[in-house]
Amino acid sequence: MPRLLIVEDQIPLLESLTRGLREEGYEVLPAATVAEGLVHLHAQPVDVIVLDLMLPDRDGLSLIRELRTTGFVNPILIITARDAVEDRVIGLDTGADDYLIKPFSFEELLARLRAIMRRPGLTPESVLRVADLELNLLTRDVTRDGQSIDLTQRQFELLECLVRHTGTVVSREIIAREVWEEATATWTNVIEVQINHLRRKIERPGWSPLLHTIRGEGYLLGVRS
Repeated sequence: MPRLLIVEDQIPLLESLTRGLREEGYEVLPAATVAEGLVHLHAQPVDVIVLDLMLPDRDGLSLIRELRTTGFVNPILIITARDAVEDRVIGLDTGADDYLIKPFSFEELLARLRAIMRRPGLTPESVLRVADLELNLLTRDVTRDGQSIDLTQRQFELLECLVRHTGTVVSREIIAREVWEEATATWTNVIEVQINHLRRKIERPGWSPLLHTIRGEGYLLGVRS
């Protein structure tokens, strides 16, 4: 799932955005200061940064300059109350990909995130491929043989798990832990149902089988000779 870093010092807004974006399927790293944001950035890769400008320890523009200078190429979306045209121009020229003025609707934020994540220049790990199947982890688009495949959020997470283990058998225990975040395979029946739904979506007449059930062991994604 796409990983977002949100740097926003208004705690109610930060908590609201974190909760809403997680419900939309994003992994969210919340931070109330630039220092906290940098801790997240140094610990793990981030696909998109949602950044306020007026922060208690540093101006957000200085963080953008630092990140672009040090090679961070993924999208940055500014959210701020600074609504003057000059402020927007400065923000975009500094290196932001988009500029959203507070107050804003959550639906518009989602739309802007989708838009900037569709732009060219994704990092290699943002797109996963197995044979002619492709997953875009930022836009959550799935295609096979150039044809779009519509998946639910859970089916996408299940497919991502299988793709990341391409060529190896993935047990139900691993799926339960990585997708359902359960320590044991208490979701066995649910997993089997979701696997069957997923198989029907990614395998069509004329396409080679990709998702294989290995009796007594689990599931394997990949082309088998």
